[in-house]
Amino acid sequence: MSAQILEGNVYAAQIKAEVKAKVQIAKDTYKIIPGLTVIIVGENPASKVYVNNKHKACEELGISSEVVSLPETTTKEELLSEIDKLNKNTAVHGILVQLPLPQQISDYEAEILEAIDPKKDVDGFHPVNVGRLGIGKDSLVPCTPHGCIKMLEFAGISIEGKKAVIIGRSNIVGKPMFHLLLAKNATVTVCHSRTKDLADITREADILVAAIGKPRFVTSEMVKPGAVVIDVGINRIAEKKLVGDVDFDAVKEVAGAITPVPGGVGKLTIAMLLYNTLKAIELQYNINLG
Repeated sequence: MSAQILEGNVYAAQIKAEVKAKVQIAKDTYKIIPGLTVIIVGENPASKVYVNNKHKACEELGISSEVVSLPETTTKEELLSEIDKLNKNTAVHGILVQLPLPQQISDYEAEILEAIDPKKDVDGFHPVNVGRLGIGKDSLVPCTPHGCIKMLEFAGISIEGKKAVIIGRSNIVGKPMFHLLLAKNATVTVCHSRTKDLADITREADILVAAIGKPRFVTSEMVKPGAVVIDVGINRIAEKKLVGDVDFDAVKEVAGAITPVPGGVGKLTIAMLLYNTLKAIELQYNINLG
């Protein structure tokens, strides 16, 4: 029997409904118009598409959205100056610097991201937010792993007491996913390129998260029957063909539930960015929007 397909659009819509209700409370009760500003440097076509999608999603939910477009030749100092202005602007509650950055400033990526006020860091990448997540304090959390947790909750899939295995230890997905699952009382193992007997470990997982960027790496033989498989990978194998880190067609015959690629986890990321914008307001004003 084939697995339940965890369609990203379904859960993204539920997250957006939650955000829309919080936007209304912010406006009606606190007279706050939520504001998100995205900085894009240069002319990267994919980045422009992502930024446009974020802008549309904001408009849909009543969030004030501004896009600051800077030229390809922007210096580190100019970008830091722009971030400083937004940090000081009380009408801006969330700041996001679209990656990748042009070559001349890409080496300063960490410094640039750390310049964002931690309470406006809607990507959840600032060391302050990373540290707070690690010790279980309220914080802004990276959108993709947090979206995975929200999806499991909406789908009614229990995390507590389960064995969870994450393949991949990136700062963007693997490491925050570890802390989020641990906070939900899962027993968590993180695997990576140096892990020995990987398949033996993954076959023990009740919840398996693949986030390594290798097309169809996870095969059906690596999956415990009935497991929940979350595929975070997005790999382009042909001009118009995207696949995940999981061999979807084979694994769906073994798993109990699985996310597709495309159409799975990726759909949650923008929804969680908007969620984080409202979370940022709660942190900045020390309020609860419900």
